[in-house]
Amino acid sequence: MSHVIEMLNIRKEFPGIVANDDITLQVEQGEIHAILGENGAGKSTLMSILFGLYHADKGQIKVRGEEVSINSPNDANDLGIGMVHQHFQLVHNYTVTENIILGKEGKFFLDRRSASKDIKALSEKYGLNIDPDMIIEDITVGMQQRVEILKMLYRDAEILIFDEPTAVLTPQEIIDLMQIMRNLVAEGKSVILITHKLNEIKAVADRCTIIRRGKLIGVVDVKKTSQAEMASMMVGRPVSFTVEKKPAQVGRVILELYDLKVMNSKKMLGVKGVNLSVKSGEIVGIAGVDGNGQTELIEAITGLIPVESGTIVLDGNDITNASVRKRNEVGLGHIPEDRQKRGLVMESSIFNNVAIKEF
Repeated sequence: MSHVIEMLNIRKEFPGIVANDDITLQVEQGEIHAILGENGAGKSTLMSILFGLYHADKGQIKVRGEEVSINSPNDANDLGIGMVHQHFQLVHNYTVTENIILGKEGKFFLDRRSASKDIKALSEKYGLNIDPDMIIEDITVGMQQRVEILKMLYRDAEILIFDEPTAVLTPQEIIDLMQIMRNLVAEGKSVILITHKLNEIKAVADRCTIIRRGKLIGVVDVKKTSQAEMASMMVGRPVSFTVEKKPAQVGRVILELYDLKVMNSKKMLGVKGVNLSVKSGEIVGIAGVDGNGQTELIEAITGLIPVESGTIVLDGNDITNASVRKRNEVGLGHIPEDRQKRGLVMESSIFNNVAIKEF
C-alpha cells in the first residue's frame, strides 16, 4: 500500500521538554492506524503538527508522496486532513448545520436548506444518524462528536484524525464509533486514532505506532501483537492485567425514585414513571441508546431540571423540589457528561473551581 501520510524524523520542543524526539509516522491508504502512548507521551503534539496547530522544529511531512508545509488547520483541510479534537470545537447555540458550514459559507449567498440536505446525505452514508436541524446544546456529547466527524467529511477530508475520541463516550457510543471508523475506511478514507486504550486498538486498528516519553518505540501489526506486548512497549515494563475485586458490601437504601416523570427539551416526557433504588456500597448502571431519557433522569436527580411528578428521596430527605445547593448539602455530587461545559469554570484556577460550591 502507498503512504498517504509520512512524518519523517519529527522533533518538537517546548520550554524544558522534548515532546517529539525524532519520530517517524507512516500511514497507509485505507487503514486505521493507532498511535499509542501514555498521557504526555507526545501523541497529541505529533498530530497537532500534522494538523497545523504546531510547527515542527525539525523534520519533514509528506502527503500522498509530496512534501508539504502545514502552517494552519486551513492548510491541513486543503490537503484533505481533518481532526476531531478531544474537546469539541462547536458553537452550542447553533444548529448542527450551522456548525458544520461555519467557515465554508459562500461569499454572496448561504443556502442553508441545500447544506442541510447535503449534511443529511453524508450522515446517512456513514451511519452517523444526525438531525441537521438540532441545536448543539440539545444533543448528547456522543452526538456532538458525530457533528465534528461530519465537519471533516463536509470539507472532503480523506485523512481523519481522532484525538482520544472515546474519553467522554458511553460503552454503546464507543461501539458505534468503532463502526463509523470501519465505514470510513470502507469508503477509502484513512483514520489515525490517538489513544491509550488497548482494547479499542485491538477492536478496530490495523497497525499501531507506539510512543513513550516523546520517542518512537515501534510499529506493530495489531492482529499479531497482544495487548500485553503493546502495554509493555507503551510503559517500558511488564504489565499485569489481573485486577482483584472484592464483593461489594451493600448496605441500606440511600437514593430512591418513585414514579418519576420528567420533560425533555422538546416538551415531551423523556422519563416516564421511573422507579429506582440505590444502596450504599453499590454501583448502579443506567444503560440505553442516546435520547432515551438518561440525561433527563440524571439532571432531574441533580436538580438541573424540574420534575413533572414523582418523588426523589436522598438519605431519608425528600429532595424532589430542593435546590442544587440543598442536594449538595445532604450528600449528592455530580460529575456531568460534559465536564468543560457543565462542571468547570475553564478560565478560573483549580482552587477556585474546588471552592466555588462554598459561596
